[in-house]
Formats: sequence, structure tokens, C-alpha cells
Amino acid sequence: MELTIKPEALDWFKREITLEPGMGIRFFGKAYGSTQVHDGFSIGMSVDSPEKPMVEKDFDGILFFTEEEDDWFFKGYNLTVDYDETLDEPKYNFSER
Repeated sequence: MELTIKPEALDWFKREITLEPGMGIRFFGKAYGSTQVHDGFSIGMSVDSPEKPMVEKDFDGILFFTEEEDDWFFKGYNLTVDYDETLDEPKYNFSER
């Protein structure tokens, strides 16, 4: 899985989320909702520290990651985190690898 954070989304994270040292932004699959590739599941986000990271990426000093336990959700896909200007929040786009 490739993880990409678009510059506009990165700016949103910098404005909205304060991270303590060793902490990062975790993306994970959660029940309810939907994505363009999952029906009944949506993407969740939390402030956390990695335990068994599947993907770890540093974008301008901010750690973004997924955990091995969430492989079921991301398997076969790349994730791009973009910014929705209208809603003033991140939006998530999946693409096949």
C-alpha cells in the first residue's frame, strides 16, 4: 500500500491536530459507512503511536501510518488523502495497486 498526503490535506492536519512527541495520525477501517471500495466500512483516523505499523510515512514532520491489523481494509489499494474545501476536512481516495 502506498500512502500519499496531498499538500492541502497536510495543511489541514497541521492546523487542526496537535501531536505529542512519538504520536502520529493513524488511518484504519471501521464498521458503518462506505468508501469507494468498501460497502459497510469507512475510514477512521486517530492520534496514536505505531505499534505494528504496516505503512509509516513522514510528511513535513508529521507521521502518518496504518497498522498491520488493518491490512484487511487496505489490501490491494493505495490511499491518497486529499482536502475537501467545501467541508473543510480530509477526503480519502482509494486506487488499486
